[in-house]
Amino acid sequence: MSIHISAKPGEIAETVLLPGDPLRAKWIAETFLNDVFCYNDVRGMFGYTGTYNNQRVSVQGTGMGIPSALIYCNELIRDFGIKKLIRVGSAGSYQPDIKLHDIVIAMAASSTSGINNSRFVNADYSPTADFDLLMKAATYSKINNIPIKAGNVLSADEFYSDDVNHYKQWADYGVLCVEMEAAGIYTIAAKYKVQALAILTISDSLVSKNEISSAERENTLTTMVEIALNIV
Repeated sequence: MSIHISAKPGEIAETVLLPGDPLRAKWIAETFLNDVFCYNDVRGMFGYTGTYNNQRVSVQGTGMGIPSALIYCNELIRDFGIKKLIRVGSAGSYQPDIKLHDIVIAMAASSTSGINNSRFVNADYSPTADFDLLMKAATYSKINNIPIKAGNVLSADEFYSDDVNHYKQWADYGVLCVEMEAAGIYTIAAKYKVQALAILTISDSLVSKNEISSAERENTLTTMVEIALNIV
């Protein structure tokens, strides 16, 4: 029985968008969905279900970081039968050609988290996106002239690092940007054999030091949400 999600059976759609910020979940539901209702407000982690183009879809906040995201993903899959998890989140650019508001799709997610160490002892597991969702997102973006970058991202455990240049080695190996949840979501999706994809909007750059405001992070990341809703 779910202890962090208070929904009743059938209230959550099989496809769930996963912003970290619960207020972004509220904004997505109110901006894009019809016939919306709130199925969860436990710990202020809002969850909503509505329709988009006559198809049921849900939006569930997950909080920040892999441990928090895994609480909600486990319960969504195990207790509510969710089949598709689509993260819609912000990220920090590691590359000079990836600018504020650019869209990045995570083909794979490296991580500084030790979440998989107990599963794969003395080995490295590579969390990857679902190919079908990845191709749908790429195709939708191409048809609608939305520029995207796709590749490896980093799911970090620390938001603030003691070393301001810590990102450079990751960047040298082609990692596009940093966020905090994708590797965990991809791993749990693989475990339960469901689909997962992370679509990210660049909110700051470790290269240029530019960033968007907290208000923009909450309610202006429209393009990635449109991509996500059109591949469900």
